[in-house]
Amino acid sequence: MSNWLLIIYCGLITFLTRFSMIALLKKEMFNDRIREILSFVPSAIFPAIIFPAIFLDNSGDFQLENNPKIMAAIIAMLIGIISQNIIATIISGLASYWFLIFMV
Repeated sequence: MSNWLLIIYCGLITFLTRFSMIALLKKEMFNDRIREILSFVPSAIFPAIIFPAIFLDNSGDFQLENNPKIMAAIIAMLIGIISQNIIATIISGLASYWFLIFMV
C-alpha cells in the first residue's frame, strides 16, 4: 500500500470515528446538567495542551530557567485579561516571545 493511500485511509477512519459521535447523538439526549458539565471540557483540556508547549523543551525535560516561553505566556495572559481580545492576546504573546528570543 502506498504512503498516500495509507494517509487517506487513516484520515478517513479518524474523521468517521469523530463525526459519528456528532451525527448520532441528538441534542435532546442531553439534559441541562450534562450540558453544564460538558461546558467545562474545553477549559479542562486547554491547559493540558498548553502546559507541555510552554514548560517542556524538545527532549521532554521540564525547563524553568532561561525559558522565554514562560515570560511570553505571562505577558499574553495579562494582555488577554486586560483587553478581553483573543487577537491582541495572540499577537502580544508572539511578539513578546520573538522579542525575548531575538533581542534579549
